[in-house]
Amino acid sequence: MASLHTLLGVVLCSLMVSSSEILPQADFDLQAMAGKWYLIGICSNAQWFVSRKANMKTGTAIIKPTEDGGIELSFSSLTNNGTCRKMENLANKTEVPGKFTYRSRYWGYVSDLRMVDVKYDEYGLTYSFNTRGNETFVVNRLYGRSLDLSAELQEKFRQFSLETGILAENIIMLPKHSDFIK
Repeated sequence: MASLHTLLGVVLCSLMVSSSEILPQADFDLQAMAGKWYLIGICSNAQWFVSRKANMKTGTAIIKPTEDGGIELSFSSLTNNGTCRKMENLANKTEVPGKFTYRSRYWGYVSDLRMVDVKYDEYGLTYSFNTRGNETFVVNRLYGRSLDLSAELQEKFRQFSLETGILAENIIMLPKHSDFIK
């Protein structure tokens, strides 16, 4: 039985895409990415995500380019007690357009953020490889310029997330709520 588990582990690992293979969109345009986005889908295998995913709701993200080619990231979401949680980070540009790095002010991890697939007036798919101490984890996000994205885009997000090693049960489309989203 142990050898079967080992074999399954090897097969699953061989199917996953390495973080070094995830490239940003080739023609990434930072100025076109700027503005307000809705967080539609999110996924991760990280323990913090698994324990909180049932309570997550749609939120907003504001992306603002900085003068040096980085981005200011501002995330807002509604908590279970009805208050607004806001997180802000300053992501530095790298030599690769569409790839940024930052240290989370809120959680303390270091993030390697990549803008993987963007249609600037409709959706954005991001991949981040994060490290904190000995812990590493991936977070994929699906953003929309509106709250409604097609089933095809949601499936594209799901497939991409599976390819990056996320378990199917950890890929969620966030419930909408009109109290917060304006």
